[in-house]
Amino acid sequence: MVPPEMRLACQAVKGCAGLGDRKRFQETSLKVMDNINPSPGAIDGISETSPEAIDEISEPCFSFGVISDIQYADLEDGYNFLGTRTRYYRHSLRHLQGAIEDWNEESNHLFFVLQLGDIIDGFNAQYKVSEESLKNVLKEFKKLKVPVHHSWGNHEFYNFSRDYLKNSKLNTKVLGNQIARCPETTPSENYYAYHFVPFPKFRFVLLDAYDLSVLGMDQSSPKYQDCMKMLKEKNPNKELNSPQGLSEPQFVQYNGGFSQDQLDWFNAVLTFSDTNQEKVVVVGHVPIHPHSTEDSCLAWNYSDALSVIWSHKCVVCFLAGHNHDGGYCIDTHGVHHITLEGVIETPPESQAFGTVHVYPDKMVLKGRGRVPDRIMYYEKD
Repeated sequence: MVPPEMRLACQAVKGCAGLGDRKRFQETSLKVMDNINPSPGAIDGISETSPEAIDEISEPCFSFGVISDIQYADLEDGYNFLGTRTRYYRHSLRHLQGAIEDWNEESNHLFFVLQLGDIIDGFNAQYKVSEESLKNVLKEFKKLKVPVHHSWGNHEFYNFSRDYLKNSKLNTKVLGNQIARCPETTPSENYYAYHFVPFPKFRFVLLDAYDLSVLGMDQSSPKYQDCMKMLKEKNPNKELNSPQGLSEPQFVQYNGGFSQDQLDWFNAVLTFSDTNQEKVVVVGHVPIHPHSTEDSCLAWNYSDALSVIWSHKCVVCFLAGHNHDGGYCIDTHGVHHITLEGVIETPPESQAFGTVHVYPDKMVLKGRGRVPDRIMYYEKD
């Protein structure tokens, strides 16, 4: 998927490359992004929170931006499903504009941005303005000086079918990387997942957390019917978005899960990364660790995803959105789980995005507004 000039030689990272090396890689990434034209349609790694320490750390290998749950709609402020939290639908676009301005100012170090899903709100579908709202948000993202990788969340599927998304500019699979002589690491077209290497020995894997789902699918398809059967077996409530009384509260309609096909692919990628001594950051809209979010915001089969991760040494972090309150934990295998605070429930006077600076021995999240600073050390071998 990535042209030969972007396939960096796999060399051990003993330090950080110079600014010129980073800049050349950025320019190549932007050329690839410009070509996207889809068809229409414990533990040593314990986290710290010390802005002073962050400012004193030396130059990173590379940096990337993170933002989640923008959920833009051209509507007055409203409330969440329970009516307990304010949602700033229209102002979320201004938060995005502020984030992009900040990221562009630090573009010498920034390689890319991760948009963790729920880019527009489901209300757009009710008012039949989904395409218009998406166009407005993507217009802002186009002002970025670096590429953006898009994850898909439940609100993408409230607005669009899976087939529509595959042919939209929210499909950034073209920015993915192929591993020569390892066909098992090439993702299927049956799910939206890919991996890429922004810097030698660092790999990012985007997972499709709605590969198993009742959202955005053809309701006559066997996969939809199997998912609906499983959901109703786990959730007898008349309202399938309600976790009330469930022993497994993650089995609600607004969550999803990972097929065995995708998990097998994920395992193959991590096997390669282990062999190649890479560090891996995994990205998905829905959290997979119970200590990083509320139980009702977990992926359906989160334990299966964790089992794959824990059978390898390479994964250092899992980045998710979905729970607008955010969350964090470090698990028993030294993997950091960050659930990013949502833009949609961020008051106008605050912010909700961050920049992650990547070093050979740690990652440093410099948050803005509701997103806290963190220093996350990798598990020592």
